Amino acid sequence: MRIAVINNFYPPRPGGSAHLSQHLAHKYAQAGHEVLVLTATYGDAPASEVTGGVRIVRIPAWTLPKNRFAANFDIGFTSSPRAKRRVFDLLDEFSPDVVHQHGQFFDLTWLSGWWARKRRVPTLLSIHTRLETPLSRFNDFVYAMADRLLVVPLMRLHKPRVVVMDILMDRYIDKRYRRAISGKVAIPVGIDVARLQEGDASAVIEELGLQGRRLVVSVGHVIPQRSRIALVRALPLVLQRFPDLAVVVVGGVYHDEFLHIAKELGVEHAIVTTGALPQNRIPDFLAAADVEVHELEGLGFGTASLEALATGTPVIAAIEPDNFLDIIVEDGRELYLAPPISGSDARADPSALAGVLMRVLENPAEARAEVAENARHLIEQHFTIEKVADRHLDVLAKMAAAR
Repeated sequence: MRIAVINNFYPPRPGGSAHLSQHLAHKYAQAGHEVLVLTATYGDAPASEVTGGVRIVRIPAWTLPKNRFAANFDIGFTSSPRAKRRVFDLLDEFSPDVVHQHGQFFDLTWLSGWWARKRRVPTLLSIHTRLETPLSRFNDFVYAMADRLLVVPLMRLHKPRVVVMDILMDRYIDKRYRRAISGKVAIPVGIDVARLQEGDASAVIEELGLQGRRLVVSVGHVIPQRSRIALVRALPLVLQRFPDLAVVVVGGVYHDEFLHIAKELGVEHAIVTTGALPQNRIPDFLAAADVEVHELEGLGFGTASLEALATGTPVIAAIEPDNFLDIIVEDGRELYLAPPISGSDARADPSALAGVLMRVLENPAEARAEVAENARHLIEQHFTIEKVADRHLDVLAKMAAAR
C-alpha cells in the first residue's frame, strides 16, 4: 500500500501524538509499504527528508499565539492558499491508497480530508485530544462550539473511520461526531518498549542533585488536562511522612497554577521542573522514579503512563478500571488507582491520593514488585507499537481494498 500519514505534530516536535505517528509511520515502512508524512514546520527541522524509510515533508506553518483556549500550547497551523496547493500536489504525486490522519482539529487533517473527498480515497482518523474540559464551563462551551461549527462540518467532507483509544474517547466520539464519521475501530495507543529498557537512573540523580531522596516523577507537559494540582494538594500530608521527597515534573509548563498553589501551601521546595526534554531522556527519569504520577484529572491514560508501566515503574492514576474498553486494570495489580473526588467528579481526591502515595513510598521496592510483572505483561499483550501497528495496518488494508 501507499499510506499518507498526516499530523501537524511530528518529531522533532515533542508530544505523544507526534511520537505515535512517527512510530506507526516507521512500522508501516518496515512492513514494506510506501509512506509519505505531511506535517508542519518546526524549529530548524528540514523541509524535506527521508528517515526510517519514510519520506517527510514539512509544510510552512505559523504558530497560534499562546492563549488559554489552547492551554498556552504552541500549535503550528499551515493554513494558506499556498499550503492547500502544496498538500494537494504532494498527495496527487504520491497517490496514496489510504490516508491516516492524526488530530481532528488540525488544518492538515482538513486539507487532506478535502483532497481525499475529491479523489475518493478512504481516511482513518486518530483522535488524540478531546475538545472538552470539566475545568472551565466557559472553555468547555467554546470547545463544543468549535467542534459543532468547524470540526464536524469539515469531518463530514470525507467521513473518516475513527480510531477509538479508550472509553472516554468512545463516549466523546459518540457525543460529538457520530453523524460525521463512517465508523469506529478500537485500537489503543502503542509504545516502543525496546527503547524504554535502557534508562540510567544515576544520570538523573546526579544531574538534579537528588541523592538519597524519594522520587516522584511526573511525565508530560503541564496543561489544564494534566494540571498536577491534585498532586500538589496531596504534598503537605506526604511531606510530613517523607520530608526528603522530591517531585520532578518532566515536560513543558504551559499551565503554572500548580506552582502558585505549591507556594501557597509551602511545598514549592519539593518540586523540580525540567521543562520539555527529548523523548530519549524519559527512560532515565522513569528508571530513577519510585513512582510516576500525572494522570489525575480523570481524563484518561496516555502514552507517558503506558511507558512508565512498560518499565515496571509503579504508576498512580485517576482512571476507570475499564478505561481501555475490553482491557480491565485493577488497583494494586498493574497500577495504583487514585480514588475520585466523588461519583460525579472523576478528578483525584488529594487526601486519598496522599494515602496512595504514602502506601507506595513506604516501601518502593515492595510496591514495584507488586505491580511490575503484571504491568509489563499488560503492555506486551496489548500496547506494544508492533501489535498496535499490525492492527492499524489490518484496518488500513481493508479500507484500501474496499475503495
